[in-house]
Amino acid sequence: MTSTDTLHIVCPHCHTTNRVKTEDLGHAPDCGKCHQALFAGEPLALDDASFDRHVGRSEIPVVVDFWAPWCGPCLQMAPFFHEAARQLEPAARLAKLDTEAQPQIAGRYGIRSIPTMIVFKGGREVARTSGARGAADITRWVRSVV
Repeated sequence: MTSTDTLHIVCPHCHTTNRVKTEDLGHAPDCGKCHQALFAGEPLALDDASFDRHVGRSEIPVVVDFWAPWCGPCLQMAPFFHEAARQLEPAARLAKLDTEAQPQIAGRYGIRSIPTMIVFKGGREVARTSGARGAADITRWVRSVV
């Protein structure tokens, strides 16, 4: 890529797809529609309406934590996943999907145990891991597969 290349980045607020110059990724770009930050350093909550848009249209890797509110290991991992988002953005977008609220998406990806993290690139699954992890382990794992 040259410095004039652009990437499609989906806004975590209004879900509009933005074109962002690669050279501007590290300079707090904002959405052309809603003018909010494209990267907030925290995981994005996905639902049925936003999942396919973010996974399918973002040209940066999207790491989805499939979790449920009743899952103890999921709740224990949540602050570490949040910390990993701060460390990995803007190179990757971290997002969470509540499998209780969105069972059809969890079923589509054959989620059998939670927490499960899946890395998507170009709309396709490229890696997955199950089980709670600390921030350093999450960050190391994501960097190893993207």
